[in-house]
Amino acid sequence: MSDQQRPTTQTPPESGPTVTQAIRFLTAIAMGAALLFLSGITLTGTVISLIIATPVLVLFSPVLIPAGIVMFLVMSGFLFSGGCGVAAVAALSWVYSYVAGKHPPGADRMDYVRMRIAEKARDMKERATAQGA
Repeated sequence: MSDQQRPTTQTPPESGPTVTQAIRFLTAIAMGAALLFLSGITLTGTVISLIIATPVLVLFSPVLIPAGIVMFLVMSGFLFSGGCGVAAVAALSWVYSYVAGKHPPGADRMDYVRMRIAEKARDMKERATAQGA
């Protein structure tokens, strides 16, 4: 069997990149270079601004630090109250959909829990009547 030669299949010669691939590559290189340049400019500007602003920040730090703390507390309070409001609206919307019979997500679990609570209440009532009799 080893004396037999297997038929060889010829593969087409590999060609270079297509024009579309070359254009994509050149576009990616150009965009990457532009973004790298912009990030370098931004970093340089940030460092220069920090060097210039440091003496001002040191002079006004007795005022800026408490003001920053107050602003943080105010913003976190607004965000928390807004989040609670969104959660309340979502919960009320779900309850309305459930009561209207539109079968929102999780309604089957809610029906199962309601059924289990009713069963337990019935069992407790039977136990109470058995104990009282």
